[in-house]
Amino acid sequence: MENILFLFAQYGLLAVFIGVLVEQLGAPLPALPFLLLAGVAAASDGVFAVKAVAVATLASMLADTLWFFAGRRYGGRVLALLCRISISPDSCVRQSQLSFARRGVATLVVAKFVPGLSTLAPPLAGALGMRTASFAVYNLAGTVLWAGSGIAGGLLFHNQIERLLERVSELGNIALALMGGLLGLYVAWRVWRRWRIARAMGRLPRVRPDELAELMAQDVELVIVDVRAAALQSDGVERIPGARPVELATIESVPIDDWPEGAQIITYCSCPNDVSALKAAHLLVKRGLSVRVLSGGIDGWTGAGYPLG
Repeated sequence: MENILFLFAQYGLLAVFIGVLVEQLGAPLPALPFLLLAGVAAASDGVFAVKAVAVATLASMLADTLWFFAGRRYGGRVLALLCRISISPDSCVRQSQLSFARRGVATLVVAKFVPGLSTLAPPLAGALGMRTASFAVYNLAGTVLWAGSGIAGGLLFHNQIERLLERVSELGNIALALMGGLLGLYVAWRVWRRWRIARAMGRLPRVRPDELAELMAQDVELVIVDVRAAALQSDGVERIPGARPVELATIESVPIDDWPEGAQIITYCSCPNDVSALKAAHLLVKRGLSVRVLSGGIDGWTGAGYPLG
């Protein structure tokens, strides 16, 4: 155990930099263990703590700045990419949008503490057109708070962490194999769950923007359901003409007695890959309704040249 801490004290700053950079670039590898170990090493060297906070902040700001400008340049395509590599794509962008709608730029201060939001917040800030100076100030504040909290946690609980490292050292390869096996099972379960849900939602029928426009022109009985986050649907927010705003969290219990019998039901959102609209349609189908999903969501609708109301 002493060798581990000695090596970390000698080369830990490089490990902290790489660990934080890799996580903030989007890899599913947690940086918290590196911060905690930095805190343990700082128990005998207070200056090391300051250096570790600075290095972690530098690594995070580098990755976040890259994502910020990628979001500003490529917008939804970057968010779609992050959701495709995410283990939990069904809520990643939605959660980020809702947080920005409620807290504004202050979201960047708390983003590092919220799983999923940490990586998505910078590109979403760029896609929403946030000023570079505002992004830099608030993101820096949040990053310093996050890195400092992790290192402070390692410093505060350094005795307990040292004892844990001793036990791991005593168990040797058995402990490493056990931890690796548990991590592998967890990732496998999440991937299987994602595949099962995606397979079920993938069977849902779609409707193109031009097809929906034709149905509307023919005065076909429609129920168009806008499942964007409620905080993004305040007064004055435009939507597809005739659409009903319904929060995704309430889709299983929302009253449907006033929905015209036999009407064609169309769901849409503003998220990559129509994830929220697909989930809403899946839940409505479970309620015995026949539902289709608007391909491309509201962005596909406006991109095709159709108006909002």
